[in-house]
Amino acid sequence: MSAKKNKTAVQAVPKKPLGERIKKDIKKNYLLYIMLIPGLLVLVLFKFGPVGAMVIAFQKFSAFKGISGSPWVGLDQFRRIVKDPYMLKLVKNTVILAVLSVVVVFPVPIIFSLFLNEVRNRRIRSTVQSASFLPYFISSAVMVSILYTLVSPSYGLVNKIIEFFGGKSIFFMAEPGWFRPLYIILQIWQTFGYSTVIYIAAMMAIDTEQYEAADMDGANRWQKMWYITLPSISSSVIVMLIISIGNIFSVDLDRILLMYNSSVYETADVIQSYVYRIAFDSAGFPDYSYGTAVNMLKSVIAFILVIIANKLAAKYSETRLF
Repeated sequence: MSAKKNKTAVQAVPKKPLGERIKKDIKKNYLLYIMLIPGLLVLVLFKFGPVGAMVIAFQKFSAFKGISGSPWVGLDQFRRIVKDPYMLKLVKNTVILAVLSVVVVFPVPIIFSLFLNEVRNRRIRSTVQSASFLPYFISSAVMVSILYTLVSPSYGLVNKIIEFFGGKSIFFMAEPGWFRPLYIILQIWQTFGYSTVIYIAAMMAIDTEQYEAADMDGANRWQKMWYITLPSISSSVIVMLIISIGNIFSVDLDRILLMYNSSVYETADVIQSYVYRIAFDSAGFPDYSYGTAVNMLKSVIAFILVIIANKLAAKYSETRLF
């Protein structure tokens, strides 16, 4: 009876007003909020702020007249997209690169982390993991320069090996057919270490008793990897896959601009590089409105794909982003 009274008394204590609780929390953790200010400023200025400027996709925007003075044209810019004969090739190139990124690049860190987790020597494992993560911090300009050096037709190591076995030197960076393989190789090299860290962190949370029970049942390493490790990190894998699908129309523009030239436009020109050219082309006046319309349409399609991927993840597993 007394316990019931105490429970009623606790429930009867009125909560403090929300404003007072916020003030108390800010006063208690003010240093954390001060550290949060730069990140919030970047978020507002460079993420939320530019969203309002996307209205120029519905205008014939002039930098001299500004947003308020530019004439309203409605959906004319989007009609131009439909009529643009070059758009189909751009979409094709973008989708091919994006699908290759999902099909080829995405599984690499999963496979690598599964094998790395099986290494028992901690020093070797940490050294390999650090070495794989290092290229992520190297700029795209440096990575492309290294690639140029490796595949150079005159002194590149790759062509030297080809010539050693009796082949002819290949000018890889000027061959349209070689652009996509080189782009994917560079993407694997630069990004797989980052995803590996995420998967390794997920593996660290696996209950070791599951492995001990599997050892008692006589399971080998392959069986433990397939039936314990992989299912345990499935949530992380699905989240990363949804993010990858959301970026299916987004490729690394810096890497493409550094790698491509007029001889490889056939396979290298994508939506982002096209938007960059029409919005910042030095020849004539930049067409900001059309570039914004193309980019907006790409973002809407990517958002729809994320929603679909999230629904499928929720339907066939217990993982979803929202």
